[in-house]
Amino acid sequence: MKSTQAIDKTSLLQKANEMIGNHEDFFPGLVATDVEQKGDVLVFRGDYFLDDQGLPGKKSTVVFNVFKFLATELSPLYHLE
Repeated sequence: MKSTQAIDKTSLLQKANEMIGNHEDFFPGLVATDVEQKGDVLVFRGDYFLDDQGLPGKKSTVVFNVFKFLATELSPLYHLE
């Protein structure tokens, strides 16, 4: 069993947003605004850029994939305090 490092939400969001800024799919406005622990997985949240009807917009898939990237990269390293 791997051990993970405890981290507070603010510090984790800072790390996540630094990673987002360096991600090849980054676009202005793409930012993680919340994170929660679901078992061993960190789940990141933010604006999914839904259209006026609440349906996924052009940027929604990018946001989902970047948040999934954060979860796969950071979940093995950290857990929320």
